[in-house]
Amino acid sequence: MKKADIGLIGLAVMGENLVMNMESKGFTVAVFNRTTEKVTKFVEGRAKGKNIIGAYSLEELAANLEKPRRVMMMVKAGQAVDDFIEKLLAVLEPGDIIIDGGNSHFPDTIRRCKYVESKGLLYIGTGVSGGEEGALLGPSMMPGGSPAAWPYVKPIFQAICAHVADGSPCCDWVGEGGAGHFVKMVHNGIEYGDMQLICEAYQLMRDYLGMSADEMHDVFAEWNKGELDSYLIEITRDILAYKDTDGAPIVDKILDTAGQKGTGKWTGIAALDEGVPLTLIGEAVFARCLSAMKEERVAASGILGGCTEKFSGTCEEKKAFIENIRCALLASKIISYAQGYTLMRTAAKTYGWNLNYGGIALMWRGGCIIRSVFLGKIKEAYDKNPELSNLLLDEYFKDKILSLVPSWRKVVASAAMAGIPAPAFSSALEYFDGYRCEKLPANLLQAQRDYFGAHTYERLDSPRGQFFHTNWTGHGGDTSASTYTA
Repeated sequence: MKKADIGLIGLAVMGENLVMNMESKGFTVAVFNRTTEKVTKFVEGRAKGKNIIGAYSLEELAANLEKPRRVMMMVKAGQAVDDFIEKLLAVLEPGDIIIDGGNSHFPDTIRRCKYVESKGLLYIGTGVSGGEEGALLGPSMMPGGSPAAWPYVKPIFQAICAHVADGSPCCDWVGEGGAGHFVKMVHNGIEYGDMQLICEAYQLMRDYLGMSADEMHDVFAEWNKGELDSYLIEITRDILAYKDTDGAPIVDKILDTAGQKGTGKWTGIAALDEGVPLTLIGEAVFARCLSAMKEERVAASGILGGCTEKFSGTCEEKKAFIENIRCALLASKIISYAQGYTLMRTAAKTYGWNLNYGGIALMWRGGCIIRSVFLGKIKEAYDKNPELSNLLLDEYFKDKILSLVPSWRKVVASAAMAGIPAPAFSSALEYFDGYRCEKLPANLLQAQRDYFGAHTYERLDSPRGQFFHTNWTGHGGDTSASTYTA
């Protein structure tokens, strides 16, 4: 019997769908699940008659694989990955490849890559985006880890991933160590931001403009034909049209508390570690945290009052305000990607990764949750200038965002006046204004730090890197924080 091209561990919905995808592209796949009943159910059901081999132990899985063996884990991030690595090291040989396709935290992937390589094997940590449908029909894939492993998995990954119109695969090598999982983490952070922005647009239309779900459906359907054309706008359009059994929009019956799996939080923490102002994504994470305080919010609304101001303009003015919301959404989306790319550039320097920023935009063009026509413009920007320090400095994005600013300000101001929370819209605008501000008030902040902690400051009339301390009170002494550790 022909041996399998690749093995897969973990037959939950993502794992099963990836196996079916691989088999449909001509690969033979061996499968294993910790609960072996799932193996039987899969091979005798959905996988029956296909080039899929069921294995009931890791030894059996290894025995059924072509060398060098390629084993992909689709298991829950965390301890389960480490446990399987240990078990696989016992049944695999030097030169074999272990692949983690889950949402692992990138520092774990850096550690695991070094550990597996120290045992003579190769390791890949790959982001897989697109949900269960993407896994089956073609996800976006972001592999990183041991460079020597890439030629052995490239034919499989680039066959099963999504492809854009010109046939380019939405999968390419990202970089060493944890680079692949880092890029997937930033992808998920941007996803948090995109979803929050759409939700803020929705709340403004619902609570300020008083629009029905059907009216909003029409707006999102129209938006999906233009610059905002994307998977998330598309599914929002569909959600708003979906009716419950009584004919009422089901979205109106869903409890307003949002969950999270941690990748957005990780993105925010990584930004803090790197000193990158990832404000929009941070606000998107905190908005989910605030939503979880449902009972407290209900009680507070009774004491503090809720949003009461409604839009009072004419039909034409209402139409113009909807266009303003579209502009604010697009402008804020540009900021979210600009911040995400700045984080990737900064982390690449920290970890020694040689990231292809245009290539990353291409990987996100298809298959993934944040796929949109907008990403093509990002790829063009980095193709033109691979060293671009901020997306806002690209000619296209500079002209685009400047044209959107007046509408963006009107939306943020109207939300503030009406008491409607718009943290992502407003934080994006604050970042834009801060980024283009030649002189921020941090000079006063540095004076404050020097006053209470002798932390020193630099002067405008002296070279950068030369630090000064002022004895502000006359009795503070001349010792500064740069000469001691406190």
